[in-house]
Amino acid sequence: MAATAAVIFSGSIIGLALFQANLAAGAPWGRLAWGGQYQRLPLGLRIGSAVSILIYAGFAAIVLGKAGLVAVSGDWLGPATWGIAAFLALGTVMNAISRSMPERLVMTPVAAVLCGAAVIVALG
Repeated sequence: MAATAAVIFSGSIIGLALFQANLAAGAPWGRLAWGGQYQRLPLGLRIGSAVSILIYAGFAAIVLGKAGLVAVSGDWLGPATWGIAAFLALGTVMNAISRSMPERLVMTPVAAVLCGAAVIVALG
């Protein structure tokens, strides 16, 4: 079960990273992210989108390592996976209360799926 959840997590986070890469490159999808205030993100938020890709890569490595699917090991993987799950739970809430309806409708379920998958991996 943990391996399946880790694969779902990784596929979802890759999709989210591709979305953020497009935002960083200037795609007009800003209504779906960062509070939905901008159609095209300003430079500071574009940089934030680029940085988030690196963070997502770290999240994926940790979750895949915890599930035993990549060669990352250590006693820290369990607490780190719970930390990721907590971060994503907060992200789910923040997306759910966003002023942007498109962000609420699209990103809330994405964050919830990521959070649920992280919890399953953390429990496994």
